[in-house]
Amino acid sequence: MSAQKDRWVSSFSFLLFCASSIPTRGSVRLLQELSPQEYFSSLQAGRASLSYFSQNVSPGAQPFLEQIENSAEALQDYGISVVKVNCPKEDVSRYCVRENALRKAYLFRGNMLIREFPTDALFDVNSIVANVLFALLFNEVKYVETLADLQNIENALKGRSNMVFAYVPATGTAEHRAVMEAAFVYGTVHQFVLTTEATLLKDTGNDEPDMLSARLLFCHCQRTTDLSQPCRRTAMEQALTMLNIHRHLKLMGAPLVTEVTEDPEKVSTVHLQLGLPLVFILSQKETYEADRRTAEFVAWQLLGKAGVALLSRDLVDLNILLRSNVALKTPDEGAPIKYLVLEDTDEVITLVENKSKVEQIQEEEEEEEDEGEKENNNQDMQDDQVVEAVSRDKKRELPLEQIRALTEETFRSALLETARTVVLFYASWEAVSLAVLRSYTEVADHLKGTRGVLLSRVNCWDWPGVCTKENVTQFPTMKIYEKGERSVMYNGMWGTEELTSFIMLSRVSCPLKLATIEEAEGYLRGEFPSELSSYHHTSLLGVFSTATSEARDAFEEAGNILSGHVTMGMYFEDDALALSRKYAVSPPALLLARSGGRSVEGIVLSKQSVQDMVQMIRYELLDIFPEITVQNLPRYLQLRKPFLILFSDGDIGQMESKEMLKLAKGRPQQAFVACWLNLRKTPVGRGVLKAYFATMPSLPVLIWVKLHAGGQVFKFPSEQSFTEMNILSWLEKLKAGLEVPSSTLSEEDWKPPLPAYDFLQMMETAVPELPLHTSHRHGDTPARRPPENPGGDITVQEEPSQETKAEKVASPGRDLRGTAPRLAAREKQGKRHSEL
Repeated sequence: MSAQKDRWVSSFSFLLFCASSIPTRGSVRLLQELSPQEYFSSLQAGRASLSYFSQNVSPGAQPFLEQIENSAEALQDYGISVVKVNCPKEDVSRYCVRENALRKAYLFRGNMLIREFPTDALFDVNSIVANVLFALLFNEVKYVETLADLQNIENALKGRSNMVFAYVPATGTAEHRAVMEAAFVYGTVHQFVLTTEATLLKDTGNDEPDMLSARLLFCHCQRTTDLSQPCRRTAMEQALTMLNIHRHLKLMGAPLVTEVTEDPEKVSTVHLQLGLPLVFILSQKETYEADRRTAEFVAWQLLGKAGVALLSRDLVDLNILLRSNVALKTPDEGAPIKYLVLEDTDEVITLVENKSKVEQIQEEEEEEEDEGEKENNNQDMQDDQVVEAVSRDKKRELPLEQIRALTEETFRSALLETARTVVLFYASWEAVSLAVLRSYTEVADHLKGTRGVLLSRVNCWDWPGVCTKENVTQFPTMKIYEKGERSVMYNGMWGTEELTSFIMLSRVSCPLKLATIEEAEGYLRGEFPSELSSYHHTSLLGVFSTATSEARDAFEEAGNILSGHVTMGMYFEDDALALSRKYAVSPPALLLARSGGRSVEGIVLSKQSVQDMVQMIRYELLDIFPEITVQNLPRYLQLRKPFLILFSDGDIGQMESKEMLKLAKGRPQQAFVACWLNLRKTPVGRGVLKAYFATMPSLPVLIWVKLHAGGQVFKFPSEQSFTEMNILSWLEKLKAGLEVPSSTLSEEDWKPPLPAYDFLQMMETAVPELPLHTSHRHGDTPARRPPENPGGDITVQEEPSQETKAEKVASPGRDLRGTAPRLAAREKQGKRHSEL
């Protein structure tokens, strides 16, 4: 009952507040008519008045007089009187002369003239109220024309006050009036900033703004203390009216997260009073900090759309299912609170934006519980973003006909059937494994009918002994066995294209021994071997003489290590010297062929250890001036060098490409990575730029960033052209410390939400005679022994459990990390691992 009363009082106050802006027909005439002497003697200090002077009213001035009279009531609500001053014919004072009478209106505060208005600017009530308040509120409302002016105001407010930034297409409009009226009420609480420049609105992050639509952004500068970081902005999605602005500012002023210590049925917040739902994140003492971060993350996403509260199970005695982690309370009278199980924060946001989603989620939960009781096959969830995709399609059966399932009895014999056997080791209950298994089925379609390759899989949940013997320590793992003996483990990305390429490259000997110069030349052109002609990889050829056997042996060993990742050839016949001289090098040497042999680079092999040779080959295979993509970025990040990266909206121009390539080739000791990123092909680059800058810079833009040393970001001066000389000069200034960074990235590590499972660490030695799903009494802890490798050495050291590691993760991420269902899932996973 108290919640209903609070809502009624709030709504009544709200209507009273806004009623002043609605003119009432038939009200008492508020327009005063005075003589000049009476008017000037009646002016009071601190009181504002809008006046116009007239002698004989012409018919053309009648519309203006009607509008000025209609505005009298609205202006009176703000303490502003409207006066018509009747000038005697003999009066020739400044205000009564023919040139000024009825052509201008005057705004006074006391006896001080604040502003003169041409009467054609005061064409209706909205324009009169908007312009008068705009003139009076010159301290409360700042007008800006440039991004620099806006940023200066924003920086001055950081840590002190919030900002309301409004864009109106023109002054004197209804939207302009609404902003001014809001500023009159809230101007002492927030700093109001106004602009009519549409480009400025776009610079603040509104992509392709509608030039005809007004916009309002609430900038949370009070929470921002770092001057290098922009203020968070929350856009008002409704039209700019006095009611909507008041509602938006009330929501922005409410607590970000409300902590609830009573029955949620009795809780009433400003969100419920204004007709918005309230989302409860259920928590408990052990996971409070993680739940608080999750609630804050959700609250920022739903700001202005719903309220967020943190409901503690320890303080509230409710009959709630232990597996519920979210509750939803709607503003509808008598509607019960709905308790749900959601996978991640994206589902919470969808829940608010799509009301029909609530019933759908509840129906799915009931179906899943029924299926779980019948089949006893509920899958535990790894705490990772992959879970959502796997769960969404978990009922879709994968086409595994072309992938042979291996067991403990068939594993060794299957490896001997074909020249190469590809084995995917996975766990049927683990989310990432199931996601990779989908890619693996697509690989099987691509390689259907390929001779000499068998695609197979081992479910380590069913056959832990096989995985122990093969030293599989993480899920998923893929290995390629050559004639049942030597194996190569895959450590790249899990996409279909990458997996297919690895398998196909592994079919060819690495290095491939070439018998004639003709074969070597064909290899450099990408024509040999023929089965790799469709895979456009850079060809690398080692040339050795009979006197360089040590370097040749190291090259062969490097080829074994890099098998599947690169194509390597080797030529060591008697005429090797003639081949190397053609490319101006002497054996031992590497010939690097890019673009199908159109460009061959000769490199002397000065270092002859296997490790140095592997490292050198990996580096030389990198492009000189690469286009950065999601797929190749990890290879360049591993270099741990600064990035000089050119962001472009499409392909870069010929001049920029030529200058950057000259710069990349001439870099001393390869001190940095010169590269470029096409935002159209790799749109995630826009998110990178937004992380670097407060506003999206104009493109193309050249950036220097030290990702592994301080995280400082520098922007190349936009007024300079991209020439090698200009860029080198700018880099020298950076080196000398003469440039100020545009921003500094946080020191937070870019890591997965959780470390990958260490299978051997968490599993006990399998006992074939016992059933897989052994149950343990409470308190019984199965003994864990670190497995031994074939050489007898202990390969795994004691590490913290997955539960301990998970609790150390500070980022809220997208998962509902600390809530009860997640904890239950972790406990189940730990038990299943130990049972293995």
